Amino acid sequence: MNINKIDHIGIRVTDFERAKHFYAQLGFTPIREDLKERVIALSHPCGITVNFLNSANNNSDIKNVLMDVSEKYTGYTHYALHVDSIDEAQRFFETHGITITEGPVTFGNGKTSLFVRDPDYNVIEFTQNAKA
Repeated sequence: MNINKIDHIGIRVTDFERAKHFYAQLGFTPIREDLKERVIALSHPCGITVNFLNSANNNSDIKNVLMDVSEKYTGYTHYALHVDSIDEAQRFFETHGITITEGPVTFGNGKTSLFVRDPDYNVIEFTQNAKA
């Protein structure tokens, strides 16, 4: 078997429109909406596709169970998107009123990252390669 790329990322959301608005700020545009299947697919010009599944529990004490509770569960904690410049990413988030929840931080491998959360508290890492 030859795996050559990630086809898409599935993200459970509570509100399609709120999620679409957030991801539109990042450059994602809808390519498929199927309300019968309760899925909306968005694509980014760099080739990344995300599928929103509109079936998350919408309660007033919403948390990311993988990141915000003391007990640790298995599962995907975040996904990372490569950027050319962490400084540009930081300015972008500040300009668009998107809260940076961590970073910028430089890791032992030399990569520098910062982290944000989408409206459903899903963590997105933005990472820049080590400077030469």
